[in-house]
Amino acid sequence: MQVLQPWDHCARGLIGLAIDLVRFMKTGLRSRTALAAENLFLRKQLALYRERQIKPCRAADPLRFTLVLLARWFAWREALTIVQPATLLRWHRKGFRLFWRWRSRSGRPPLPVELQRLVATMARDNATWGEERIAAELLLKLGLRVSPRTVRRYMGRVRGGGGAPSRATGQRWATFVRTHAQALVASDFCVVVTATFRVLYVFVALEIGSRRLLHVNATAHPTAAWTLQQFREILAEPPGYRFILHDRDSIFSPCLDAAVTAMGVRVLRTPVRAPLANCFCERLLGTLRRECLDYLIPFGEDHLRWILTQVHAFLSDVGSFWGFMKIHIVENQ
Repeated sequence: MQVLQPWDHCARGLIGLAIDLVRFMKTGLRSRTALAAENLFLRKQLALYRERQIKPCRAADPLRFTLVLLARWFAWREALTIVQPATLLRWHRKGFRLFWRWRSRSGRPPLPVELQRLVATMARDNATWGEERIAAELLLKLGLRVSPRTVRRYMGRVRGGGGAPSRATGQRWATFVRTHAQALVASDFCVVVTATFRVLYVFVALEIGSRRLLHVNATAHPTAAWTLQQFREILAEPPGYRFILHDRDSIFSPCLDAAVTAMGVRVLRTPVRAPLANCFCERLLGTLRRECLDYLIPFGEDHLRWILTQVHAFLSDVGSFWGFMKIHIVENQ
């Protein structure tokens, strides 16, 4: 029934337009065209008042189309009563835009529904296939020549990528993080300005599985050697971590990555321009700014280090950064 409703509405509209055309031609034979058009124009408006006897019902699209056509034959402003003249002009402009949109339609026609379903099934069953591979499979095995860009359009509906190309060669990043969350440590830097306008750098390390703040420190000169020492302190703890995640900042030099790899830990570098890959540290640093550093301006490096020590101790008492976020949410409610 839901499929037939649009066709039923369209059929009723066409029938209404046909009836109005017959009435117009019939009255045109009896008198002048302008008088007949004005007479029918007023009848259509009076019919709306008679339906509910108090106020007219909302004008349907066929009625709007009829009024716009009839208004071309006489001075309609004095005869118009159900709406403002600006409303009738807006109907006319809307119909003009729809007409030229229909005349200017262009572009590649859509794929048949069966082929769309086939592309969606192939993309769903083969998560590592991109649009080039699916287009090649369709050409070689079925003899169907489809553009990879067209395949990408229907792949995005299945994989939730909004039509973005999929170049995955293995498991997705979210799956990897969920699988190795207990053995994955995320790290990042942020900048803090002191009361004397001195720039300091804050280093944080977070265990993704428990959202526990492992290490926090501050320095005015974040060199690779200083950062490597921070990683040594983190990896010296009893839990055996297997992965270290950081971005592509120049502080994390190849020598630093080689030294961390020598400790038996694999280094993971986030992709270029992909802040969501290290969203855990991004969220931690954002909370640290909003809840602490936006209210406390450190006087120097020692003062900032003391503030970070108090924050670390507080989060250790709470249990984890996620526990701190729960407390913060409850207090705001």
